[in-house]
Amino acid sequence: MRKKGSKNKNYSAEFKISVIMDMREHQLGYRETARKYDLVRQSESAAASMLHRWERIYLEEGAEGLMKERRGRASSATGARKGRPPKLDKQVEEDLIAENQRLRMEIEYLKKLSALVLAEERENGKKQK
Repeated sequence: MRKKGSKNKNYSAEFKISVIMDMREHQLGYRETARKYDLVRQSESAAASMLHRWERIYLEEGAEGLMKERRGRASSATGARKGRPPKLDKQVEEDLIAENQRLRMEIEYLKKLSALVLAEERENGKKQK
């Protein structure tokens, strides 16, 4: 168990790649590799599972996979991360607001036009009878 207040160690993607490549090249086990690179903080099994996770990511996604940020829980349906979407550029946001206002005005105009056409049709229908 980790000590209260202690931080997790963050390893760079280059370090992870070099460890995995060395482990595969020299055919070392997870625990041996953890000892070699002094990755054993609390227990060998925790370090071994960390190395196993790195190797799985490397084999599935390549070196780029080790560069991704993987914190947080992924959505079960889409696999996408939850949380706040990234902020839009200020100009893009203003353009979207302006377009939204134009579209609302267009909808109101079309509603009024439709109501006028309908009223005129009703009036013409009464006069013909």
